[in-house]
This record gives sequence, C-alpha cells and structure tokens, in this order.
Amino acid sequence: MRKFMISWLLVVALTTALPASYAQSVATTTSVAASATVPASARQSAEGITSAQLRDYLYFVASDEMEGRDTPSRGLNTVAKFIALNLSRWGLKPGGDNGTYFQKITLRRSKLDGPKTEAELNGRKFKFGEDFYAALNAGTASGQLVYVGHGWVIKNKNIDAYRGVDIKDKIVVFYGGGLPKGASLTDLGGSQGTDWDTPSEYAFKHGAKGAIIIPDSRVLTTLTARRQVVLEQRGTFNPQNSRQEAETSQMPMITASPAMIQALFQGEKIAATEIFNRREAGEPGESFELSPQKRMTFTVANVYEETQTQNVVGILEGSDPILRNEYVAVGAHYDHVGMRAASATGANGDKIYNGADDDGSGTVTVLAMAEALSHSPQRPKRSVLFIWHTGEEKGLWGSQYFTDNPTVPLEKIITQLNIDMIGRSKRAGDTTPANRSLSGPDEIYVIGSKMMSVDLGQLSEAVNKSYLNLAFNYLYDNPNDPNRFFFRSDHFNYARKGIPIIFYFDGEHEDYHKTSDSPDKIDYQKMEKVARTIYVTLLELANSKTRPHVDKPLSQQVINDGGF
Repeated sequence: MRKFMISWLLVVALTTALPASYAQSVATTTSVAASATVPASARQSAEGITSAQLRDYLYFVASDEMEGRDTPSRGLNTVAKFIALNLSRWGLKPGGDNGTYFQKITLRRSKLDGPKTEAELNGRKFKFGEDFYAALNAGTASGQLVYVGHGWVIKNKNIDAYRGVDIKDKIVVFYGGGLPKGASLTDLGGSQGTDWDTPSEYAFKHGAKGAIIIPDSRVLTTLTARRQVVLEQRGTFNPQNSRQEAETSQMPMITASPAMIQALFQGEKIAATEIFNRREAGEPGESFELSPQKRMTFTVANVYEETQTQNVVGILEGSDPILRNEYVAVGAHYDHVGMRAASATGANGDKIYNGADDDGSGTVTVLAMAEALSHSPQRPKRSVLFIWHTGEEKGLWGSQYFTDNPTVPLEKIITQLNIDMIGRSKRAGDTTPANRSLSGPDEIYVIGSKMMSVDLGQLSEAVNKSYLNLAFNYLYDNPNDPNRFFFRSDHFNYARKGIPIIFYFDGEHEDYHKTSDSPDKIDYQKMEKVARTIYVTLLELANSKTRPHVDKPLSQQVINDGGF
C-alpha cells in the first residue's frame, strides 16, 4: 500500500509542477521531400523539449516505485495513468476504447485443474500428482503408443527418431531433456520444421495426439521434492486468442512416473528397466510401436485466469480539413521486465529492473513530444497519433494488438516513428566489450527509414542534415542483420501492415536488461538532441503535401521471419 501511495503522489507532483517553454508556431512544408532547411518555427517548437524535462519524467517512469513496469503489473498501470493524466491536461483527444486513452487488451493464463486431469491405460487409472505430472497444454489424447527415444529430428546429423514408425493419431513416448547425444546447438542450422525439429513440435506437426515424457532421475527427484509447486503451476499471461497463446496450446503432454512407465512397457520387447537405463545413458535405441492392445487415454484440464493491460493512445488532430484524416504515428513501449525473484537479487541487493533506457527513454520522449506539440498555437496539417505500447518485452503484444485492432483506420497512418532506447552514449575511451556497439553522444542508429520507402529515407536524411546533423548509423538497417533488430521492437508490426517506419535506437550496452539500467546513467543532452530531431521529422511528415510512397513493401518471407 505504501508504494502505491508514493507512486500516486509522484504522479500528482509531476503533472502539476513541470515547467517548460514552448514555441509559437509549427513548420509547414510543401512536399514529401524535405525542404532545404528546417523552418525557424519548427526549430523553436522543438526547443520545448529539454533535457531537464526528459530527466524529470524519466526519474518518475523508471523509479523503484514503478517496480520494473512488468506486463501486467501495478507499476505499469501507474505509468499508464500518469501518461493519460498528462494527455488530458494538455487537451489531446483520447484514442483508446470508448472515449478513453486506454486500449484494453485481455490477458489470459492457464492453471492446471488437478481434479479433472487424469490418465488411464487399458482400464488402469493413474493419479495426477503421484503417477504423472502435466504440462499446461490442455486437451485429451487417446490412442496406441509409439516409443521414439529422444524424439529429435536433425537432418545434418542424420538423426530421425521417427524413422520406421507411424505416429499419426497415436501417443508418442519420448525422453525429456536437451539435445540427443552427439548433437549440439550448432547443429540446429537452417529452419526449424525443415532442417530440424524438437520432439513435441515434430510429433504435433505429424499428427500425434499427445505425448508422454520419460524424465531422467534428476527431474523425477525435483518433481517429487517440489510436488505442490508443480501441481499449482501457472502459465504466463498472453493476449487472449493471440499467436502466443496458440503456440502454448498444441497437444497435451504428461510426464510419467516410474510406476506409469513400468505399466507402459510391461510385456514389450524392451522392459521399463532397460528404457530407464537407455535414458540415463543417452542411448535410446530404435523406435518401435508398443503392443496394439495397449490404449492410453489422458486428459490435461486447465482453468483460466484473466486480467487486462493497455496501450495508451492520444491524438492531436490536424488543422487541414482533408489531411487531418491521415496520421503520423509516433510511439514507444512503456513496459519493461519487472523484478527479480526475492531469492535472486542483483548487484547491491537490487531486484528492480528500472528500464531507464529500455524503454523509459522512448516513453518520456514521446510524452515530451506530445507536450511540445500540444502547446504550439499552430497545429500540423495531419493528425498525430501518440501511442505507448504495452507488452513489448513479452513479444510486441501492444503493437500487434493495435495493428490488428486499430482505433484509427490503419491505411490512414502514413508513417510510424518508433523510439526504443535513445538515452545512452559510448564515452571516449570506453573499452567495455558490452558497449562496443553503443552509439556515441551525437550518434543514433536508424533502422527502416530506407527499407520500404525511398521518400521516407530521403526526408529523414534531409531533415537531419539541415537541423542538428546527428550521425545516423545504418549498421543494422537490414532485415538480414544477425541481431534481428528490425524484428525486435514495435515498429515491425506496423511495417508488416505496409506502413513505412523509422526506428531510432542507441545500441545494446552493459546495462541492457539488467537491474543497473537506471536513470542516472542516461545522457540527457543526447536524448534532447535525438528527441528534437525526431520531433522536426514528425512535423515535416505531418505537413507534407503527399505521404511517403511505399515502393519497397516487405516481402512475405521477411514478414514470416518476424514470426507472422
């Protein structure tokens, strides 16, 4: 209760006592190609974004009281209210559900329903929690049994556990654990499903009804020792009916006890004792079908818990009677990764992942841009959609949900500007290996500006060169970049819908996804420069006569590579 009250007092304080000076007018341009110079009015308006303002906001958003802004969490909801309170104060139009600033997303997670989780072999019943345990994949499986050893398929090692057996409409029995003996992660080249596959994935794709896992002795000991924890396990929250939820709901699987394994292999050509020995030795032997007289039926039952999270959406309506129906979208993700477990604190006992750079820096930059633009007496011609995405760290949840369920016509969004980590700088003489790719004080990585639209790339370059002339680094501006940055933030969900994007990013560093990503390590002067550059780019787009032409839409292969 105390932390919540502290949080709310901070909200009130910050929404009533942050002074700023604002410009008197906003830039107007004549075409999608940037003018030779950024107008003085745009420069003056951008000066409403200051390092002091950004610092004040960030010390709140990335404070310990926000508890790492996990999705879902109390801290994340507090930041959402803080953003919405400011948008209302500045007169921005709500862009969420039912006249609010919030676009609600229902999250659901599963919990095992022990009394309804059961198994039976030829009339013999087995008790959940004693004779077997279950994964959270709900469903019923019934059929004959096929032993497939380790269950892996790795073509470049000539490993195929399913050679010579038919698993369609049957229940597969395989060893749990890691890779088969003689294989390593480097052997998993190419594409999953084509060049290699895991036991459960292969079995599911080839028609198996369910799976029984034979654990090693270590796992059996753990299951016994942590029986109550296992029985009460819960899944992670996922957006309801989402791709992520579907991926966790394939086929039911159970982990067998020695008693169940004895029953399964009784009378078979290989006895249970030998199966256990092979399991421990990593020598599974040939796969084979168990006696056709044996028929296994098991049910894994779940109950579901629901909660909600939200995107925060505000709209500053444009001034042109026609162009106001189009939008320039600018966004960031306001979530982070929460807190460590109490038993796993970080340096100096710290357990809170503050996420100052990731993506507190983007969160407060978008907020400062909304504030500056709302105080401008002359509005841009197009409307501006300000959006703070939830659940980015979980799998781009918020941007996926928004682009699948837009609150404005998606085809009317002419560009999306994504700001994810812009607050850190590599200092002169820094030889820390983890900072080797961190951008400098006057440098920022730019991804995607040239990928889909020549117009957008040219505009972005021209605005920057005629303004602060930051060093735009295009090192990662390629879908084939091994770091896959193009796929790892919210802009991707707009790009997959055909909307040209620009992603601004400072690079990974030694505090990335650590409890040490704190506000005191931010380069606020750099943040100010990058924020102002994005702001004048936004104005140029919002006032141009024509929208950026998409002359290089993403291929279906690139979209698929991003997980869709």
